[in-house]
Amino acid sequence: MDPILLRVKRQARPDAEPYWEEFKIPYRPGHNVHSLLMEVQLRPVRHDGTPTTPVVWDASCLEEVCGSCTMFVNGQVRQACSALVDSLARPIVLEPMKKFPVVRDLAVDRSRMFESLKRVRAWVPIDGTYDLGPGPRLTEATQQFAYALSRCMTCGCCLEACPQYNDHSAFIGPAAIGQAVLKNLHPSGPLTKEERTAELMGVGGIVDCGNAQNCVLVCPKEVPLTRAIGDMGRQATVKFFRDLFRG
Repeated sequence: MDPILLRVKRQARPDAEPYWEEFKIPYRPGHNVHSLLMEVQLRPVRHDGTPTTPVVWDASCLEEVCGSCTMFVNGQVRQACSALVDSLARPIVLEPMKKFPVVRDLAVDRSRMFESLKRVRAWVPIDGTYDLGPGPRLTEATQQFAYALSRCMTCGCCLEACPQYNDHSAFIGPAAIGQAVLKNLHPSGPLTKEERTAELMGVGGIVDCGNAQNCVLVCPKEVPLTRAIGDMGRQATVKFFRDLFRG
């Protein structure tokens, strides 16, 4: 088999100009994009034979569970660990995600995603709940919906594909909305449901969703994001009228 030609968009620092480098890597059955980058790390030599520095990227689980190795592979946002070389067109082109600040090369800062999770209080409260007794029984349909939402790995693919999520918009994005719905479904979710729903009724919340539905097309875990957004919309409507008549 011919060697694999790899083109990588690189950037030395957050404020530096990006540039391209090419690498030629011997073919080996079972290669994925992660293993190609490991080959470059072991032998950081450009296609023309000149030395360079190893490419920087994020990785952890190597089984499409953590989401840290998300990048653009041949123009499609996905995880490097599950991008098998035999299924990819050549040359293989790697770029960092575009909706997040580049730290270096293919590594980006996804802090904005985690700050969004804080905004919607995407956790289960335990303080003061120990004496509330057993929680309500959940129907199988609710359990299945909650499980599907729980598969989110905060990779950022949905935000890359969302036209409403950008530097000029306050939209919180589909991932955080999905996790807010998940926590509301939990037996102790009603304890903080009002706060989550109120946060998503404000600036950057569900009203900023343009219903492009790109998020569900690119999600590697097939999280039902559009259903979650619709569900949160119904919860927000109920809260609006409750607040209206309470006042």
